[in-house]
Amino acid sequence: MGDTIGDQDSLPALLKRTTAVLFDFDGPLCSLFRGLPTKDVADEIKETARGHRGWNPLAAEVEHCSDSHDILRHLRDMYEAAPVRPSPLPLKLAEDIVARAEDKAVGTAEPAQDIVTLVELLSGLRIRLAVVSNNAEKPIRKFLDRSDIRLGSTFHGVFGRDPRDARRMKPDPRCVERAIQELSLDASHCLLIGDKLSDFKAARSAGTCFLGYTRKPSRATDMKESGAEAVVSSHRPVIEAARLLSAVRPATRPVR
Repeated sequence: MGDTIGDQDSLPALLKRTTAVLFDFDGPLCSLFRGLPTKDVADEIKETARGHRGWNPLAAEVEHCSDSHDILRHLRDMYEAAPVRPSPLPLKLAEDIVARAEDKAVGTAEPAQDIVTLVELLSGLRIRLAVVSNNAEKPIRKFLDRSDIRLGSTFHGVFGRDPRDARRMKPDPRCVERAIQELSLDASHCLLIGDKLSDFKAARSAGTCFLGYTRKPSRATDMKESGAEAVVSSHRPVIEAARLLSAVRPATRPVR
């Protein structure tokens, strides 16, 4: 598909009314695991859980799961549904395992193409920036502070996975609502950039606009048909829109 699904001319108008951009992390900012599956992480969680009271056998949804985030949800569901509550320790250990895997992955995570240019342009337009993610907060900050990125001071906040309850991950809007509340933002003037329908659903629940970012044509179509303001397959159309907007706004130095 082209770089934009829908009316590309709508992007400058969309940015013009935006006072804050909320980036999903894995996708719009980087490829965290570089396209590799997280089955090993899920398998480690299963093995750990089986060794604790009340967790063996595992629920079918847990046993058959091969994704590091989905298994956190399924493990929590199994805990909540148990007629006799098992030990809660595997919930914490599972969160620790996923957070460690993410922390290790950020060292080799591939930055999204043109992301530094886009972030600096948005900052120059005095648009506030934050991360709203299903990933843990510490690895996100570590990535933003990487020597080849150096964007940590440009972002006003990082709002990641609730380590106490995996059910708060998107499509639950909790991380988006935290960003809006803690940064004193007007939700209707915020734009969430995300690569999954779960991001879109979280944006709608929180009352923000949504810009889809995906190279998958079927997902792009689903996002647009669901009501996304626009969908792009790269950051280039957004960069072009930001440059058009910067031509009519007073120039400011990017926040560092």
